[in-house]
Amino acid sequence: MKSERDDGGLLGPERLGLYSRRDERDSCGVGFVADVQGRASHKIVEDAVTILDNLIHRGAAGGDGKTGDGAGLLLQYPREFFKRVCGEAGIKLPAEGHVAVGMLFLPQDTKARKQCRKVISTVIKQEGGNLLGWREVPVDLDALGEIARAACPAVEQFFVRGDGDVDAFERKLFVLRRMIEKQVEKELALGDGFYVVSLSSRTIVYKGMVMGGQLAEFYEDLHADDFASAMVVLHQRYSTNTFPSWKLAQPFRYLAHNGEINTLRGNIMQMRSRENHLESPLFGDEIKKLLPVIDETGSDSACLDNVLELLYEGGRELPHSMLMLVPQAWGAKYPIGPDHRGFFEYHAGLMEPWDGPACLAFMDGTVVGASLDRNGLRPSRYTITNDGLVVMASETGVLDIDPSTVKERGALRPGEVLVVDTEKKRVLKNDEVKAGYTRKLPYRRWVEENRIALHGLFNDIAPIEPDRENLLYHEKLFGYTREDVQMIVGPMASAGHEPIGSMGADTPLAVLSEKPQLLYCYFKQLFAQVTNPPIDPIREELVMSLLTFMGNKPNVLQDDPRNAHLIKLFHPVLSNEDLSRLRAGKISRFKSCAVKMQFPGNADDGDLEKHVVRICDEVVLQVKSGNSLVVLTDKDLGSGMAPVPALLAVSAVHQRLINEGLRTSASLILETGEAREVHHLAVLLGFGATAVNPYVAFDIIADMALKGDLEGDIDVSKAMENYIKALCKGLMKVMSKMGISTLRSYRNAQVFEIIGVNSDVVERYFSGTSTLVEGIGMAEIETEAKARYTSAMDHTPGASKLLDSGGSYTYRAGGERHLWTPESISTLQRATREDNVDLYRQYAQMINDQSKKQSTLRGLFTFRDAKAIPIDDVEAVEVIMKRFATSAMSFGSISREAHETLAVAMNRIGAMSNSGEGGEDPARYKRLPNGDSKCSAVKQIAS
Repeated sequence: MKSERDDGGLLGPERLGLYSRRDERDSCGVGFVADVQGRASHKIVEDAVTILDNLIHRGAAGGDGKTGDGAGLLLQYPREFFKRVCGEAGIKLPAEGHVAVGMLFLPQDTKARKQCRKVISTVIKQEGGNLLGWREVPVDLDALGEIARAACPAVEQFFVRGDGDVDAFERKLFVLRRMIEKQVEKELALGDGFYVVSLSSRTIVYKGMVMGGQLAEFYEDLHADDFASAMVVLHQRYSTNTFPSWKLAQPFRYLAHNGEINTLRGNIMQMRSRENHLESPLFGDEIKKLLPVIDETGSDSACLDNVLELLYEGGRELPHSMLMLVPQAWGAKYPIGPDHRGFFEYHAGLMEPWDGPACLAFMDGTVVGASLDRNGLRPSRYTITNDGLVVMASETGVLDIDPSTVKERGALRPGEVLVVDTEKKRVLKNDEVKAGYTRKLPYRRWVEENRIALHGLFNDIAPIEPDRENLLYHEKLFGYTREDVQMIVGPMASAGHEPIGSMGADTPLAVLSEKPQLLYCYFKQLFAQVTNPPIDPIREELVMSLLTFMGNKPNVLQDDPRNAHLIKLFHPVLSNEDLSRLRAGKISRFKSCAVKMQFPGNADDGDLEKHVVRICDEVVLQVKSGNSLVVLTDKDLGSGMAPVPALLAVSAVHQRLINEGLRTSASLILETGEAREVHHLAVLLGFGATAVNPYVAFDIIADMALKGDLEGDIDVSKAMENYIKALCKGLMKVMSKMGISTLRSYRNAQVFEIIGVNSDVVERYFSGTSTLVEGIGMAEIETEAKARYTSAMDHTPGASKLLDSGGSYTYRAGGERHLWTPESISTLQRATREDNVDLYRQYAQMINDQSKKQSTLRGLFTFRDAKAIPIDDVEAVEVIMKRFATSAMSFGSISREAHETLAVAMNRIGAMSNSGEGGEDPARYKRLPNGDSKCSAVKQIAS
C-alpha cells in the first residue's frame, strides 16, 4: 500500500490502502457570541473561550488525552491590542489608513520558515502592498498533547498597510492571500506545511489542533485585557472520518460549520467549471489570480468557505451569500411568499445548493449570524439578554446567564437565519433578513418574465406507437432480460412505484459474474453515515425537489435578469414529446444538436475508447459553435454500429467539458435505450446528465399497454405517466439515503463507489469517484457491449426470439448464480429442523467456500497459516498483520480463524522480541503497521 502523498503528520496521506482523504467529514460544536451594540470587550472573548470549554463533549480527544481534533475563534481585529504589541516588537502601525494582519502556520524548520517569509515579502511587494513587519505569536507548547505538539507549526503574524476604501482593501488582501499561497506552493512545495489562517483588516482567526479548553492556554494573546472583540465565532471539532490537523481546525476565514456537505464532489466540479467565466468589475483582470477558487485539499467546510469568500468579496453581503449557498426549501408545495420564492428560484439558476446537514455560523467583522440547513438536521439555539448579549450555540446552557437578564430564548428552524448587525445595532430574525434581500432587486419579476417551462411533464403525456418491428432487436441490443420487462418496467408502469423486493443480494458482484453486465452494475450508491442522517422522502417531501434547469449562467458574481432566462424542468425524465419540443425550439440561446453514441460493433478490439474520444471532441466542437442543448443519442445508429455504454459516454463528455471550461455552457440530454430502472437514472444524473429520455423503456411500456399486459387495463398515456412517476419517486428515495434533498445538488455529485472497474478507467472517465477494488478495463467494457450487439444481430435460423431469462432477482436454471440456491436453503432448513450440526456445517461450506465460484469480496480473502512461518520471518508476519488490518477495516467482523491467525502472529512477534531473533536488522520491526514498536502495533490492531 503506497501513500501518494505524505504531509508529515499534518493531514495524513492523500490515499493509503482503503483510506482516501476525499471521504473526510466532521461533526462538531459551533456557535457565536456578540454584543448587539458593537461594543468590543475582552469579556466577549472570555465568554467565547468559556463556551468552547463547555462544548468539549462535542469535540474529540486523541489517545494522549490532551490532543483535540481542533478548536478555534474567529474574532474582530483587536486594534488596541496590536497597536500595543506591535509597538513593543518595533513595528510602527500607521495612525491612519487600514492595517491587516496575516495569521500563518509555518514549518518548524528555521530555513523553510525563512524562505516562506521571503516569498511572502516578495509577493506583497509585487502586488503593490506595504509590509510593516513580522511578529512571532507567543504560544505555550506545554498546553498541547504529545500528538498535537509533534505536528505543531510555527505561528507567526505579518502586517500590511492599506489606504482608501476598506472593502477595496479586503478584496486586495483576498488576491494577495491567493498569490502568496500559490507562490509558496510553486517555489517551496510545502503542501500542508504552510497555511494562511487568515489575512484581513477586519477579522483574525486563532485556532489549532487542540481541545476547546486548551486554546486560551496555548495562545497567550487571548489572555490580554486589551484583546477585545464585539463578536466571536467559535468552533469545537469532532472529526468522524478524518485526520485531525492544524489546518482543518475551524473556524475558517468567514464561517464555522457543524455538519456535512454531502454533495461536495458535485459542488467542487460545478465551481471548477465556472472559473473561466467569472467576471466582476470589483476585481477586473485580477480575478484570474484567485483561481482555482476552491482548495480541494481542504475539508467540505473549507471548500464551502472558499466559495463564500468569493461571493462576499465579489459584492454580495454575507447573509445574502449564505442564503444563496445553503437555501431553504421553496418548492411548489412549500408555504412561502411569492417574493421569497422568486428570490430562491433566481439564485437556484446560479448556484446549486451545498446540501447536507448543516449549522453554519458566519462573520465578517460587522455582522455575525447563523443559518440552518433546509431539513434542520443540526441544533442551533440562541439566547438574547436585556443588555444586548447574543449567544448562539449547538445547544443551550453553554454560558452561565442570569435568567432574570434573559430577554428571549429560541432555536432556528429548518432553513432559518439569524443575524446580529452591529451597524444597525439590531438582531435581525429570519423573516426580516430574507425580506430585505428578496426585495433588494426584482427577482420575482425576473423569474416570471424569463422562465421557460417545458410543458408535458406530469401533465397528460402524449401516447406513442411502439416500434414493434425493432423492439426485440433494441431489447437485446441494450441487454434487457425478461426479468427487466416483467419485474421492473411492467410493475412501474402499472403501479406508479418501484416493485418491492426482499432485502439483500446473493448474486455475484458484477466483476465476478459470468453474465454480461451493464456498466451501471459496477456502481454502488453511497449512504449517509455516522452523524449524517438519511432523509425520509415521504414524510419530508416538502423539502425535497427534483426541479432542475437548463441554460444556467456560469458567472455567479453579477445579478442580471438574463440569469433567469432558463428552461425549467420539474423532473429529469423526458418523454419523447418533451425531447421533440426541446429539439424544435427556436430560441437562439437554446440551440440543440445531436451526437451519436456509437462505435463499430464488429470491428477489431480497441475501437470503443477511440470513439469515446471522438464523441467528446464532437461535443466540444458543438458547444463552442453555440449549441447549449447537447443530445447524446444511441437511437437510429448507423449500419454495423453498436451503442457506446451511455454512462461511459455521458461521464466522459462531462469530464471533458469541465476540463475545457465549457461545462456550464451546455446541458447534456441523454436519449438512450439502456436506462430503464431507478439506479440507471441515478447514476446517469450523478455523472453529468441533465435529463434522460429512456425511449426503449417507453416502447416496451406502450407495447405492453396495447397488448393488455399491464395490471389495471390502463392506456399508454397513463402507463407512461406511472412509469415516470415511479422513476421520480425512486430517485428521491435514492437521494434521501445520502441525505440529499435536491436534484440540483445530487446531479454531478458522483456519490457512488465503484467496485470492480480498473482505476485507470475510473481516473480517466469517472475522476473523483471512490474505487478500492480493481477490475475490468476498457477492453472488457468493449467486449460486453459487442456481445450485446452480436446477440441482437443474430438472425440465423433457430436464433432465439426470446429475451434471456435474467435470474438476478429470482433463481432460474441457466440464469445468474446465487448463494441462496434450492440446495443451500434446503440444507439450512434441515439443519434447523433436525438440530443437526453437521448439516449446518455443510450449509456454511456452501455459502463460505467461494474458491471455485467467487461471489463476494470476502470470498476473495484468505488467511495464511501463521504456524508455518519461521520464527525470524518478520516480513511474513508483516503480511499477516496487514491482511488482518485490511480485513478488519473492510468488514468489521473477524472470523475465528482470523483471530487465531492474529494470536499466532502476536506470539511469534513476542518470541522474536524476547529472544532477540529476527534477522540482522532490528529496524525491520519498525515496518509493522503504524508502530514505534511491534508489540504496540499488534495490540493496537487487535483492539
